[in-house]
Amino acid sequence: MIRKELADLLGISLRTLDNWEKEKPDLVRLINQGLALDESIEETKRHLERLENIKKDASNGKFKLK
Repeated sequence: MIRKELADLLGISLRTLDNWEKEKPDLVRLINQGLALDESIEETKRHLERLENIKKDASNGKFKLK
């Protein structure tokens, strides 16, 4: 994510983000870690959904291998 997107997501200006990066680097690091965690959770949900579909197909006697 580029800095402008991050600022927009947080509802702050780029100037505020600059100040946070200088004055509160731990805050910016935590925000970035939280966003990365959200992405990992969404990816895990997609994998779980795919596995559930495979399980459903297997129980119905059909497989969809891609």
